[in-house]
Amino acid sequence: MEKLKYEIAGEVALSPNPGSTMKKWREIFAITQTELAGYLKLSCSTISDYEGNRRKSPGTHIISRFVDALFEMDNARGNPILSKLSVELGQESDQYFETHEFATSISALDFAKLINAKVVVNEELMKVKKIYGYTLMDSLKVILDMPFTQFHKLYGTMSERAFLFTRVSTGRSPMVVIRVTPMKPSLVILHGIDEVDKLALKIAEKEQIPVLITKTDLPKIREALNKL
Repeated sequence: MEKLKYEIAGEVALSPNPGSTMKKWREIFAITQTELAGYLKLSCSTISDYEGNRRKSPGTHIISRFVDALFEMDNARGNPILSKLSVELGQESDQYFETHEFATSISALDFAKLINAKVVVNEELMKVKKIYGYTLMDSLKVILDMPFTQFHKLYGTMSERAFLFTRVSTGRSPMVVIRVTPMKPSLVILHGIDEVDKLALKIAEKEQIPVLITKTDLPKIREALNKL
């Protein structure tokens, strides 16, 4: 887990908005501002000021204490989050997919607006979903060629992310794959189609995953999302 510590600390330190990135990781670990403040022996207003980028960028000492607190508090709870984050960061496979993490969380509704996507099922869930990153993948390569043992890498650091499938015909195959895997994304975006297969929609309803469609050019999608 030391590698993960360094990755999180590095992401905070190098972020243009380190406070927002700290907030993202605090939310991922399901820790409140009050809990974090108490553990670090800081005031809640101090934590709030950091996360709101109202204080100058935290130094290495604060970042180190922050990351240690996340891990120690999660350990005390039985490692519910760290068990999800056991996949090493940076283990990407350009041949099949690419993963991207956001500096801060974004609502599912805002995510949809950025890529000009239309919700086709489970629209009511869009109000409560938060996205921390996305995975862009070639559906044919992932389904036909990628070893099943590598599927966990699609989730990057967290399952609360959007799966964006390209080279889709009906959307059935991607949703069948999601149905049989233990981890589930927060959103599924099917690129380049007008209608989604009925079985795919039924799977999405059962798994409580909003499905969206978009025809926005991939370069424009990357440009919009990679600014987050």
